[in-house]
Amino acid sequence: MLTGCHFLLTYTCTMECDHCFVYSSPYAKGTFTLKQIRSVLEELLKIGTIEQVYFEGGEPFMFYPLMLESIKLAHSFGFKTGVVTNTYWAISIEDAEFWLKPLQELGVSSISLSDDKIHYEDEKNNPAKKALPAAKKLGMSVSSICIEQPTIIEGTNKSKGTPVVEGGALLKGRAVEKLLEGLPLRKYDEFTECPEEELRNPQRVHLDPFGYVHICQGLAMGNMWDTPLSELVESYDADNHPICGPLLEGGPTMLAKKYKVEHKNKYATACHFCYLVRLALMDRFPEYIAPRQVYGL
Repeated sequence: MLTGCHFLLTYTCTMECDHCFVYSSPYAKGTFTLKQIRSVLEELLKIGTIEQVYFEGGEPFMFYPLMLESIKLAHSFGFKTGVVTNTYWAISIEDAEFWLKPLQELGVSSISLSDDKIHYEDEKNNPAKKALPAAKKLGMSVSSICIEQPTIIEGTNKSKGTPVVEGGALLKGRAVEKLLEGLPLRKYDEFTECPEEELRNPQRVHLDPFGYVHICQGLAMGNMWDTPLSELVESYDADNHPICGPLLEGGPTMLAKKYKVEHKNKYATACHFCYLVRLALMDRFPEYIAPRQVYGL
């Protein structure tokens, strides 16, 4: 049952992180308008099961007035709200409190802060270390998101006795370009399931300014500017979805087999294999594998 929706308020970001699922950067295009936010919130009411909406990106604080008004609108519709941010704005604890206080006054339920070496190698000047105490001082529910380099786990692939890549950054988006070096690879036919997403009954989706309703980053239920979101959700049938169906049947191995996608023999993770198969199928399924920007195109 769908209970949460995450607005990718903008694809634009102050940073260009190696692990970014959606290829955000200062040059990335796509930002919601207030009218679009309002129309989507109306659709969320029709769905009837949504409890909380998050605003993230990209970096939502780059469009601060839009973010605040969107939060206010979401509350007027009866939804709880949360925000995810890289905290670039927290140049001091005092300034962080200044930026956060309007969110606290609006009643934001939770705020998640990026706090790791991928975002900020210089621990001394990590703005999350300033935003965290400021949020706590305001009595906000706050948590840190710590993304690490993919982790190599020795001996956990019992069937083959080879190292497995687990945890940390998922190998999709820019991570496929930036974080693969030195990772062990496994034969493609070992990847027979999707280990990261609940494709059949997703509990949350990500909504982007181009209208795509992401089940996984770059894998869409459809486009809500073409078909109203409430109708997309009601009619969603994972087993008959052209991409989710094969993934549920046999993971990225089945997806590649079903559509006769030529591919290499080895990959680091299921996400790595799946991402590259989807990239090869993008022109065939533009409604479901999109937007191109999320694939670095």
